[in-house]
Amino acid sequence: MSAVRPQILVIDDEPQIHRFLSPALDAAGYEPKRADSGQEGLRGIALWSPDAVVLDLGLPDMDGKDVLVRAREFYAGPIIVLSARDREAEKIAALDLGANDYVEKPFGVGELLARLRASLRQTADRDAPTGPVVVGDVTIDLDRRLVARAGQPVRLTPKEYDVLAHLARHVGKVIGHRDLLTAVWGAAHAEDTQYLRVVVGQLRQKLEPDPAQPHLIQTEPAVGYRLGG
Repeated sequence: MSAVRPQILVIDDEPQIHRFLSPALDAAGYEPKRADSGQEGLRGIALWSPDAVVLDLGLPDMDGKDVLVRAREFYAGPIIVLSARDREAEKIAALDLGANDYVEKPFGVGELLARLRASLRQTADRDAPTGPVVVGDVTIDLDRRLVARAGQPVRLTPKEYDVLAHLARHVGKVIGHRDLLTAVWGAAHAEDTQYLRVVVGQLRQKLEPDPAQPHLIQTEPAVGYRLGG
């Protein structure tokens, strides 16, 4: 029996986009689905529950950002916005409304596929419960989103928890700055390492016996961070 291929719904009114993107998705191991308008796209999301959505902002019947808002009311999968609008404000608005990534037209299919793979990996990491991870006297319960130190609950901000949980899902392995930033803040912030430094510093204050000599969250200079080991 052949494996089920991830479904990717492309919502775009340009036939040429579908003509070259559908074969590329198929060749990359995905099952492409097509919608030519915002309403058709919303129906497709509801009907197929695709693994990811590629959404154009310039649709004939409604603005793509409105599609994004309505889709986020019932769909939690990755949405990659595809648009000829290159203004920074458009990108920020789309990301703030729930897009996982933003790719400008014209685009290379290789880049789009790479961003699609990254978004799907992030979703898999987020959705895969792995039970409690114990490092020293710190317990991270990924199923219940709870953190304890020496048996006592530790209150974390959402971003602090997301960074810690991403490290915990790969305990003992070095996670690069870009991977952590993309997983927690989104691709638009892949270079904003100052965000990461601040949050890691806050986590060390809450979880390390001596934040100045960290053992729980270790720094790999110029590379990233590692939890434990």
